Amino acid sequence: MTIKKNSSRSPITWVSTLYIAEGLPLFAITLLAGLMYKSLGVNNDDIAYWTGLIGFAWVFKPLWSPFLEVIQNKKMLVILFQLIGGLSLGLVALSMQLPNYFAISIGLLAMVAIASATHDIVADGLYIASLNHQQQAQYAGWQGAFYNVARFLSLGVLIAYAGELQKTMPPAQAWAIIFALLGLGLVALALYHTWSLPKEKPQETRPSMRDVYDTSVLVIIDFFKKPGIWMMILFIILFRTGEGQVQTIGPLFLKEIKANGGLGLTDAQFSLVYGLSGTIAFIAGSIFGGYFAAWLGLRRALLWLILMMNVPNLVFFFLSTTMPDNLGIISVALSFEMFGYGFGFVGLILFMMQVVAPGKYQTAHYALSTGVMYLGFNIAKMMSGKIQMALGYKNFFIWVLISAIPALILSRFLNIKDKEKTNEAAIEGATVDL
Repeated sequence: MTIKKNSSRSPITWVSTLYIAEGLPLFAITLLAGLMYKSLGVNNDDIAYWTGLIGFAWVFKPLWSPFLEVIQNKKMLVILFQLIGGLSLGLVALSMQLPNYFAISIGLLAMVAIASATHDIVADGLYIASLNHQQQAQYAGWQGAFYNVARFLSLGVLIAYAGELQKTMPPAQAWAIIFALLGLGLVALALYHTWSLPKEKPQETRPSMRDVYDTSVLVIIDFFKKPGIWMMILFIILFRTGEGQVQTIGPLFLKEIKANGGLGLTDAQFSLVYGLSGTIAFIAGSIFGGYFAAWLGLRRALLWLILMMNVPNLVFFFLSTTMPDNLGIISVALSFEMFGYGFGFVGLILFMMQVVAPGKYQTAHYALSTGVMYLGFNIAKMMSGKIQMALGYKNFFIWVLISAIPALILSRFLNIKDKEKTNEAAIEGATVDL
């Protein structure tokens, strides 16, 4: 055990809040910011491009993660980056009242993204260092559950509250309150974690910065020497091409007024169908996808997992064509889409774990793989706005389906050998880090 002084404290007292703190800033950037800018009249192409560009913090985080190992006190780092993220979100709230709010808020959200991406590294490191193998497996499910609590708080509670606020005040003022609450929440979690988080047991020897640099170079060189690595990188990038676009434009379509081809959902309706029903469906899809992959093995399951991730995107084409007013129909349709998203995403996680990562530097190579995954997602996100504005919503959702075809084709040429056993705890914990 590496827990000091407070080793008798149950991990649930900090694992739950730690992964809420990991999820809140991510969802603030990837989802809430886009909806905020939509309410303020920003075009879809600007929303998609700039929020996608900010997301590059998660692309490059594997490059600086090794250097954080030199610092002894991960608890201090976790709290520090939670405070930086919380204060930056508070400044986003203040920027809503300025004439050039868009540029200022984007810069502040970039600070949130860097702090959040770095926080992910040290939070996961603290989790691993503070729990033994049995506890890591035992609480892996709690990681996913409370990460999705953050999703529900963002897309369920806060979106609904934003809608209520906008009934009595301008959108900019309403969203300022929402981001102020996010900032206060993250700061409150940081203060709570000064008490609840365990401390690492000091190690007698720590690598120097030079040692870390030399090892990092070896890790990267070894990664790119893997047989077939460029095809694997291409597959990882292509896997999320369709999903990256629909997860960006889909919520904007749901909020878009009907005169512009959207469904015109209110914030309360959006929070119900996407925040509550969508989150439950995603969690269920992730669980069933893991069991499905374990049953068939990755090699046989991969094609079906790709299809399950992309075919449900037909839901958005259906909605953009039929334009239903019935909230029950919309909710069921979006739940099917989010179930497929969760189900299929397991395929990418397993591919990175079992095909790309194995070798001398397995953990580091998995981290590099996740960086490539975010790269593919953010490239798709950045280009989605311009494509949607050029094609319109209906044709855009057809294009999203076409975007999935290259990954399907490439999957048939990958050299995949099924593992005898699947690390179910790792899958369960990893599928939530989107």
